[in-house]
Amino acid sequence: YSFALFAAGQGRRGQNHFRNKRLSSDDHIVVGSDEQINVILENEKESQLDHHNDEYAHTTHHNYPKVILQADKIGRSAHARLMGKHQQDQHRVSEFMSKVIPGSKPPLVSSTAEWKRLERHAEVIKSTHLRDLLKDPVRCQSMFAEHDGVYFDYSRQQATLETMDLLYDLAEKQELETRIKGMFKGEKINFTEDRAVLHTALRASKDEIGTIFVDGMDVVKEVHEVLEQIKIFTEAFRSGEIKGYTGKRMRNIVSVGIGGSYLGPEFLHEVLKTETNGVNTSLGYNLRFLANVDPVDVERTCADLDPEETLIIIVSKTFTTAETMLNARTMRQWLWDFMGNDIDVVKKHVVACSSISALENVKEFGIDTEKYFFRFWDWVGGRYSVCGAAGAVPISLLYGYDLFEKFLEGARSMDKHFLNAPINENIPIIMGLLGVWNSSFMGYSSRALIPYAQALLRLPAHIQQLDMESNGKRITRHGLKIDYPVGEVDFGEPGTNSQHSFFQLIHQGQTIPVDFLGFVQSQHDLLMDGEKLSSHDELMANFFAQPDALANGKTADEVRAEGCREELVLHKVFDGNRPSSSLLFPKLSAYVTGQILSLYEHRTAVQGFIWDLNSFDQWGVELGKKLALDIKDNLVKARNEEGEHHIEADNPATTRILNYYVKNSKDAAKNGGTGNPVTSVTRKTHREHFPPEIHDLGGTSGRLS
Repeated sequence: YSFALFAAGQGRRGQNHFRNKRLSSDDHIVVGSDEQINVILENEKESQLDHHNDEYAHTTHHNYPKVILQADKIGRSAHARLMGKHQQDQHRVSEFMSKVIPGSKPPLVSSTAEWKRLERHAEVIKSTHLRDLLKDPVRCQSMFAEHDGVYFDYSRQQATLETMDLLYDLAEKQELETRIKGMFKGEKINFTEDRAVLHTALRASKDEIGTIFVDGMDVVKEVHEVLEQIKIFTEAFRSGEIKGYTGKRMRNIVSVGIGGSYLGPEFLHEVLKTETNGVNTSLGYNLRFLANVDPVDVERTCADLDPEETLIIIVSKTFTTAETMLNARTMRQWLWDFMGNDIDVVKKHVVACSSISALENVKEFGIDTEKYFFRFWDWVGGRYSVCGAAGAVPISLLYGYDLFEKFLEGARSMDKHFLNAPINENIPIIMGLLGVWNSSFMGYSSRALIPYAQALLRLPAHIQQLDMESNGKRITRHGLKIDYPVGEVDFGEPGTNSQHSFFQLIHQGQTIPVDFLGFVQSQHDLLMDGEKLSSHDELMANFFAQPDALANGKTADEVRAEGCREELVLHKVFDGNRPSSSLLFPKLSAYVTGQILSLYEHRTAVQGFIWDLNSFDQWGVELGKKLALDIKDNLVKARNEEGEHHIEADNPATTRILNYYVKNSKDAAKNGGTGNPVTSVTRKTHREHFPPEIHDLGGTSGRLS
């Protein structure tokens, strides 16, 4: 075992030394015979035992460079075999001890040797500069990966090839590949809710029917039954076979949901609006999302829609989500205000995407569960649900099922890459490991996502929820309090808009790692008369320039060389050494959008696996909901009691601000008040004229007031 470690270590050190030396043309690295290697390594091992320092790689043995690669190969192979057995033994001991000693838990990952090595290595990396790392051609040629048209360049990360080796060692220690396989197979890794995590099954092919089971259910078979149901329904809607209550053909779609039920489908919708096929297939139809419980969101959603031509989709796993159900009742009243208080109005104009366990709640709402109930399952979390009914129904209604299927195919391509590609060629794994590196070892608590495509304007918001709701945790899956940084603050905006927004801070303020997303071809390019470059080339020039600007920066001497006045020099210096990754895709299509979604879903999972988190529950959202219920009870009393009602909250600060709110809003909450009127959802404009000539949303005269 010691020899295996020694050989691997010397091989790695030697490789790093000769990479840095940048071999000349007469340095022929060849593979020596096993006999040569054994003799050389035994001799070198004796010397190494007397000289415990990294200068060992500089010894004068003439043949050493010739056998570095083979020594490394032999050492790593032996080390991997021994470590594999060692980890199996450790796992068995851990399992045994947890049964023998109640409450026994595995230690934090931060206490492992692999983690400690990375901590020491981070101190070395912090003393280097990306400006220098980018001059190493061997390193730069090694730090990229490709899959199915996706080109990932991570050479501008504050990392060396040794950094990556150490991260791969940590991944091995954390049994990353085993955990990934367990997720795909349907193991109940979301143990706090006793659920499998199978968003990948939502895009599995029919060939995989009969391969994944959860509690006796053939998962892929279930998925394809629902997809076929959605296909039949959406094609009937788009052909005009399905009509509204008054016999009109429906052309408007309003999807009511919040969180993952809204952010994922909306991000996809924004892409397909200008996608080559989506432009044509959506003609004549209109899709909107109603998410916020703020009544202004209802106002903005419904202002110019004809209810007789509108289908409402209610997306809620339990059909009890407070915000979604209030908006659902509001939309139902909107339909009734126009077409009469008839349950058949609901049966013809409202459909549901919900869990099978919520079937009774869906029926009680008035929805036809025989025809218009599209189920999803407890093994898909809301933020991972865009590939299921939550995304499939609204997107297929607007763009047609075939285009949604292309999206699923793209996600499936990246799923297979994630599951099967070697760790050092696996794009989601490398991205996840670099996320751990930047957050836990380099100390960067934020990261930015900058897509150089306006159609991806809602991607950062979706990834923000996906990642922050998944990995914003305080304890490990074993119930131990975390003592290392986890979870980043994710944000972003399309380029080049973002460059004129927050790039000042990214270049000269805090260090924030950035993901740049670019495309070889635009969805719709322009080349104006007299211009030398197309608009897309102009956009992509910024995509290529920004990572280098962040990495290299600009020295004081470079500023002076431009003739800058001395008193302004320091203001114009850029420190650089700011990490980023670049992702280049062929063209933003439905297929590529599926790849992007899957890529970021799996990056999130990788970081959670390395950090020992349960990335698939979200108990952090519950406390605020509970407190809101208590406050609502107080508000009900305040609104309905005569005279002044004094609210006593849990603390003086909340008591004070709540009473201020009630006092100053009480008149506005009553008809005829002097403040904002209670808005009705009734709109008469469609019966009198279209498009509306004036804003006549009803004010306090509608039925809801």
